[in-house]
Amino acid sequence: MMSGMASMMTGGGNMDMMGGNAGGMEAMAGSMPRPKGDQGPSSMAFSAANADMHRAMDFVYSGDADVDFARAMIAHHEGAIAMAKIALEHGADPEILELAANVVSAQGQEVEFMKAWLAKNGQ
Repeated sequence: MMSGMASMMTGGGNMDMMGGNAGGMEAMAGSMPRPKGDQGPSSMAFSAANADMHRAMDFVYSGDADVDFARAMIAHHEGAIAMAKIALEHGADPEILELAANVVSAQGQEVEFMKAWLAKNGQ
C-alpha cells in the first residue's frame, strides 16, 4: 500500500490515537485485527484498513515539518482511500457511495502530489 514509503517509515508501537495498542495481542501475533463490535466483512475490512493506516503513520520524524506533514498525510489519505473503497464495496446509500468515490479521486490526487513533492525534495 505504501509503495515508495517503506524506506521512509518504520514499524513501531502501533499506538492508536488514544494511546492504546491499535491491534492488541492479535496484531502482535500477526493475525488480522478484530474490530470492536460487529465481526462482519465490512467491519473486518475497516479494522484492517485502520490498523494499516496507524502502522504507516508511525514513522521516524525528520524534524522537517514539510516532509513530516507529507509523510503523515500520505499514510492518512491512503487509509481514507482504503476505507472509501470498503464503503464502495459494501455500502448501499447513494450519498455515501458518491462521497466515497470522491474521496478515492481527490485524495488519490493529493497522495500523488505529496509523493512527487517528496521525490522532488530528495525524500
